[in-house]
Amino acid sequence: MAKAVKHLILFLLLPLTAFAGETGSVEWVTLGSDAAHTRYSAAAEIDRTNFNDLEEAWLWDGASFNAQSGRSTPSYIDGILYTVAGPRRHVVAIDPATGETLWSYREPHTRRWEYSMRKDYGKGVAYAEVDGRGVIYITSPGFFLTALDAKTGHPIKGFGDEVPVDGFPATGVVDMLADLGHPFDPFNGVDLETGYITTSSPPIVVNGVVVVGNSAEQGYNQSRVENIPGDILAYDARTGKFLWKFKVLPGPGEFGHETWENDAWKWTGDISSWAPLSADPELGIVYIPTNGATLDFYGGFRPGDNLFSTSLIALDVKTGKRVWHYQLVHHDIWNYDTPTAPVLLDVTVDGISTPIVAQATKQSFVYTFNRKTGEPVWPIVETPVPASMIPGEKLARTQPFPTRPAPFDIQGLTHDDLIDFTPELKAAAIEALEPYVIGPLFNPPLHRDNDLGKVGSLWCPGDVGGVNIDAPVAADPETGILYIPSRSHCSTRVIAPGEERDAIIAEPTGTTIADYAVLRGFGIRPPNNLPIFKPPFSRITAIDMNTGEHIWMIPAGETPSRVARHPKLAGVDVPRTGTGLSPPLLVTKTLVMYASSDGNDEPALFAVDKRTGNEVGQVPVSLQSRYGMMTYQHQGKQFVVLQTGSVLTAMALP
Repeated sequence: MAKAVKHLILFLLLPLTAFAGETGSVEWVTLGSDAAHTRYSAAAEIDRTNFNDLEEAWLWDGASFNAQSGRSTPSYIDGILYTVAGPRRHVVAIDPATGETLWSYREPHTRRWEYSMRKDYGKGVAYAEVDGRGVIYITSPGFFLTALDAKTGHPIKGFGDEVPVDGFPATGVVDMLADLGHPFDPFNGVDLETGYITTSSPPIVVNGVVVVGNSAEQGYNQSRVENIPGDILAYDARTGKFLWKFKVLPGPGEFGHETWENDAWKWTGDISSWAPLSADPELGIVYIPTNGATLDFYGGFRPGDNLFSTSLIALDVKTGKRVWHYQLVHHDIWNYDTPTAPVLLDVTVDGISTPIVAQATKQSFVYTFNRKTGEPVWPIVETPVPASMIPGEKLARTQPFPTRPAPFDIQGLTHDDLIDFTPELKAAAIEALEPYVIGPLFNPPLHRDNDLGKVGSLWCPGDVGGVNIDAPVAADPETGILYIPSRSHCSTRVIAPGEERDAIIAEPTGTTIADYAVLRGFGIRPPNNLPIFKPPFSRITAIDMNTGEHIWMIPAGETPSRVARHPKLAGVDVPRTGTGLSPPLLVTKTLVMYASSDGNDEPALFAVDKRTGNEVGQVPVSLQSRYGMMTYQHQGKQFVVLQTGSVLTAMALP
């Protein structure tokens, strides 16, 4: 009898082993899964029939690397997981089945990384196969580009030049400051009176070219008008040889120079590409989303539209020449920098096969272009917006409003947008807004010592509203559906004389103090400890990019306990509101998965039907997700990895 049972067990195991071998691996190569940045995976082991069986398979703790932010999405390539962790931006290789660390690499110490305001924001790695060998590329807080052997973690021989700083390897590293064109010291970097530059996203490798973005000091931590531009750099993936530079701030005779008045092109800067990049290898185009110019919330010293700030730029990957561009915000002073990578899809619009690039923004818009020509797929209309009341500020009279798709979250603020479960609650919300100027989208900041007697103004979405860094967009390339996580939010800041802000910055960049700068941010004190908006407070919106039509919208997460159990809502039929936190998500062959909280405020992983948005599963997890998430299939087994602060949490079927 025992022998028969043994034979039966072997018989049952054989098909499973064969299935695993035949299924093999499903990779997640870039932080956005692919060069199109869809955050989509063809992995299909986890579906609606078994999602609720998911359990924690392993945890990887980056505490020993001093990891904190949890902003790095791992990549799964050729049987290994890769991520970056901590302020030194260690590169780490991890066993995908067990979570065991296989190897790590740490860049040597410099003053350059130590000063960086984006130290723990690495977001991930880039990868390419060069001469039959896998290579991991990483850009660091110190603004170095490093190439590592994917199997061993050793710096690649013959890549780059020797860095004249103690501890650096003789090969494998490029000092990118040398190619920006500003005086610098190899250990200390660029003098802060000139400006500052770092990185917060990995490069992207396209057709043998490593394209590198960058990041500056956050604009809300600036008080002086000088800085260096965040020019885009490109290098040979095999040798590290410098190939080209695209100037994001055009000088005399260059396209867009007329958008800079007051000679500000000579001395201001930023316009960094801190968000991840996307690419179309067949077209040979890389797509660059950019930040605003120097100083958030005040730009009186840089009148004009300020190309190529807050834009989407398409560059020829071989030459660095501009193929096309579109400026999403003219003269940006709202911190409406483009926070997530553009998404590339092939769709059918009015019966015509159309290659598109879709850029979701903080403004709750999706700007959609033919990714080859740059022509808007649907009309974008220049629309009048309010003027500024800050002395010396000259805003653009119009801003570009897409006609389709419709906005996916709040835009502007009126009393109709406020919580209205009871007349008392709405009255309290209206009273809470009395000290502020409210208005439409692109409502401008207001300085503290204004003639209106107001505390400030509210602009909605705020600089952490709409789509933002903590929950990137995902898409299904098979259907052309875009899935957008967002939250309702407004911003207000204290705009004060620049001298006040400068006095409390330990090491300011530049030399000339701006007339105005942001002194600090503050939020509206919510009346009765309830959100001021109507629900949903956070949401996921599905948009068919073949038509530009919204398919469905659902609250993301359940209703927070402070809302559901609030004494002023006793007896009120409160619908599901969403948590108010942006939900990290991804798309697979079978499901949309997202991370949020349940009705007891406990972290959970949710699954919804891709076509309807109906929830099909929910499982508890031990930690709250902080940024994106990813999935991969290793030896026939699918894992879902959540970025939970310093910890990576891997979920799988038992």
